[in-house]
Amino acid sequence: MRPIQVFDIAASILYEDNHLIAVNKPAGVLVQGDETGDVPLSELVKAFIKERDQKPGNVFCGVIHRIDRPVSGIVVLAKTSKGLSKMNELFREDKIRKTYRALVNGIPEPIEAELRHYLRKNSKSHKADVFKKPVDNSKESVLTYKVIESRGHQALLEVYPITGRFHQIRAQLSANKTPIVGDLKYGAPQVLKNKSICLHAYGISFVHPIKNEPVEIACPQSF
Repeated sequence: MRPIQVFDIAASILYEDNHLIAVNKPAGVLVQGDETGDVPLSELVKAFIKERDQKPGNVFCGVIHRIDRPVSGIVVLAKTSKGLSKMNELFREDKIRKTYRALVNGIPEPIEAELRHYLRKNSKSHKADVFKKPVDNSKESVLTYKVIESRGHQALLEVYPITGRFHQIRAQLSANKTPIVGDLKYGAPQVLKNKSICLHAYGISFVHPIKNEPVEIACPQSF
């Protein structure tokens, strides 16, 4: 695996217990390994825990969910196989609420709404194709958004995905004629120098599947 940008994992930890660890992932870092061969977040956290806790054997670090490489924000990883299976169950049962912040080109109308589309993953372009009605191999995709700040010809949105589809927020906001700033793939007019996009996993909440306690994690964005 190739090395990636260095960041301070200890300073990025947002939540940790015996079963779970949540970190603020920088834009540009993979969550899980892919064909690029770049070192993913899961391996970086595994190495960090091994060194910090001076563990002599293998360290478990399971990927529960992912956010896209150019996206920053909260990623929750499992430190135990029990934590992984229980959190996967919560995701399957739609018992996890996620909140994103997105800086978009344009001001959406209305300023608060639900978007409902049908998305189909395009393996050739590595994009999600968007349709107003169901087509072959498409999946219904739903999110709600609200404008929390206007900045000239741009708007800062809070976004709540109801479903969890491939590139859902990026594709649906683009289809709504408000592409995310920096997201050239989905129609943004400009690319950012660090190739990130202005989409941030801002919050996540769930009932801890082992402790049975409410967990709310927030991570402010800098754009």
